[in-house]
Amino acid sequence: MAMFTRALSLTARQLSATQQTRTFVNNMAVKKWAFNLSGFNQYGLYHNDVYFECDEVKEAIRRLPQHLQDERAFRVQRALQCAVMKTVLPKDQWPTFEEDREKGRYLDSYLDEVRAEIAEKAEWSKNA
Repeated sequence: MAMFTRALSLTARQLSATQQTRTFVNNMAVKKWAFNLSGFNQYGLYHNDVYFECDEVKEAIRRLPQHLQDERAFRVQRALQCAVMKTVLPKDQWPTFEEDREKGRYLDSYLDEVRAEIAEKAEWSKNA
């Protein structure tokens, strides 16, 4: 009986560890499927290119180095041109999922910085 209980608890621990690391949202196959389903890659856009340009995002874009701003502007203008022409880019010009994960999150660090500054300003104004 003790051996059965020990085996059962070991299996439960292994199962809980598996469930914590592999969830539906954390599954790379699902993320890749969602990336391809979004269709933004067909226009040559990265993940951060399609952010709604609120004040925080505009400030983060302003803080980008000039070459990243130029690359972003080119991708957005090319996507607009494709949308006007009702076409998509040739498949060899589509960013891959791996390329999007590597280069497509270029704005996140700047956006985190902007949000931290806004929170700090709000904290200072609350204490004043």
